[in-house]
Amino acid sequence: MDRLENFKVQIAIIIFAQLVALLAFYLADIDQISMIPMVVLVVLNILIILWIVYHFQNEKIQKEINISHILGHDAKDALMYGQIGIITYDEQYHATWINDFLQERKLSLVGKKLTAWIPEISQLFQDDVDRIVARSGDYVYEIIRKEGGQVLFLKDISEVRNLKQRCMEDSVVAGLIQLDNYMEIQQYEDEARMAQINTCLRQPVLEWATQYGMFVRRLRSDRFLVILNEKIFAQVVKDKFSILNTVRKSAEEIDASITLSMSFARGTDDYRLMDSMVNDLLELAQSRGGDQVAIKRYGENVKYFGGNSEAKEKRSRVRVRVMSQAVKEAILEAQRVFVIGHREMDFDCMGSALCMSSLAQAYGKETYVVSRSGGIEAQLQAALYEFHDVLDKRHKFIEDSEAARMIKDHDLVIVVDHNNPNQTGAPLTLEQANRIVVIDHHRRSEEFMRNPLLVYVETSASSTCELVSEFLPYQTNKVNLCEEEATLMYVGILVDTNRFRQRTGSRTFEAVAYLKNQGVDAIGAENLLKESYSEFEAKAHIMRFAKRYHEHMMIAPVMEGIVSRSLISQIADSLLDIKGMEASFVIGAIDHETIAVSARSKGVVNVQVIMEKMSGGGHFGAAALQRKNTTVEAVYEELIQKIEEYTKESKEESEDESNLIK
Repeated sequence: MDRLENFKVQIAIIIFAQLVALLAFYLADIDQISMIPMVVLVVLNILIILWIVYHFQNEKIQKEINISHILGHDAKDALMYGQIGIITYDEQYHATWINDFLQERKLSLVGKKLTAWIPEISQLFQDDVDRIVARSGDYVYEIIRKEGGQVLFLKDISEVRNLKQRCMEDSVVAGLIQLDNYMEIQQYEDEARMAQINTCLRQPVLEWATQYGMFVRRLRSDRFLVILNEKIFAQVVKDKFSILNTVRKSAEEIDASITLSMSFARGTDDYRLMDSMVNDLLELAQSRGGDQVAIKRYGENVKYFGGNSEAKEKRSRVRVRVMSQAVKEAILEAQRVFVIGHREMDFDCMGSALCMSSLAQAYGKETYVVSRSGGIEAQLQAALYEFHDVLDKRHKFIEDSEAARMIKDHDLVIVVDHNNPNQTGAPLTLEQANRIVVIDHHRRSEEFMRNPLLVYVETSASSTCELVSEFLPYQTNKVNLCEEEATLMYVGILVDTNRFRQRTGSRTFEAVAYLKNQGVDAIGAENLLKESYSEFEAKAHIMRFAKRYHEHMMIAPVMEGIVSRSLISQIADSLLDIKGMEASFVIGAIDHETIAVSARSKGVVNVQVIMEKMSGGGHFGAAALQRKNTTVEAVYEELIQKIEEYTKESKEESEDESNLIK
């Protein structure tokens, strides 16, 4: 019942009460002359009340006439056909009138506050918004506020919304599933062993895909194509790809160095583009060490799941030989060779650059090391000064701008110790390059070198010096390393493994043995890493900021002064020497504009995942980030938040693994 009908009822009650009062006076035998004024007053009240009722009734009719005039005489049928609702309201946002479409839906709104019906309507009244989408019961409405008037128009979009939802849920998602290291193991294991691996590892993967209703086709013995829709994909994401834990656990039980890598591409109906995306994503997942999922919606950034185990050593000697020959052929086809490293070159970067320069010169190529721009760490700078006479005779060191002017289409650029173009120490040279070879041991990020001719990214390697030293025995021309070059490469491995305490494998020591045969001066290497008293004092000063977090982590936010990037990483390594510490983080300003974080882990905490949450990167056990225009305090607070997120996710994954065991 609307306000006018309520008013009519109230008026009827008043008139009835007045008539009852007159009757009571008449029955009380009051003087008739005295009754006349009362009768006149009652009649006058009744006439005034009837006039008011008539006025309101006429105003309502006039409003309906005006609406009909605006929308036409067939407005009712048109609005019903188009499922359009109209609501007028007063200054207090109470509904004063609704059309027949809303009345037929049994919406009792007149006289009631509209925000009590749909709370989201308040946005139309309070915010600078003139259109919202909201749900009421089983219906979804698009609600529009008429500018300059107290009118709302409602369009029933329930069917469209349902169709849109159905269309979205049925959108195609393409995926690739690969058992990492399966092919390498298959070359050496017998049939019985492979049958065990297939039963314990490959079969659960197929059953997992079938369980969710995916279309599965085997592409080769270790790789499968899966087709699913967004609805199934949402369920898989909610389950956090538990199959990763299943395969990892089963592989440990049967002592097989096999993990699972997956990629999923979505958000486009261009199937050729989707094919390219899903293959690139799988390569990205594997280059980051495997045991993870890389997913991407077209137009958005890549997201990762898993990656909670160290990369397995999977490069066979056959692969090393093939890659060394491919590098040799790329060098032979080039007119000149330019070797570039990352900003603030360290021992691993410089050692691998000198090795590749020597390799290229062994085939008679004019070779340049682009190192006189982009910065060099202090300890390395001191070492280069000490070896200045020998190295300047054997290599040509130039600046980025000079190399950019010299480089031609047929020249080759060898990128060492980084794969992200944003980290390069020679951006101008890289921009001019047409033929690029990438050699690195860091996990691949979404930002990667454009159109590389050859990529050799092995995250299981301790260092880039380890990778390039393995090339040398397979070269047809003898590559002679001098004592100084071999020593710098040895120091690069020494630093990146924290003196062989982290990220080492059998291949690491084989590389060191080869370098030892080339004349490594072990004592001289240790002297290169010795710190001065001022550096020792700076370390002690920074250590004051270190504090324990979560019982097994150390965080050192350096709140004052400028700290070198190398010193930050050294302190992060030193903090791991504290008993019971599994991870360390050091935050400091490396210049007046840049804040850096160095993270280290013993292998339990995946610091790479934590750094990636903050747009950094690195390894499972060693990662970092740099950020401009911020403060140590802001980065510290964000780091605490990301550690909490990581800890929560790790706890959930551990619970999932426990459930699998049960």
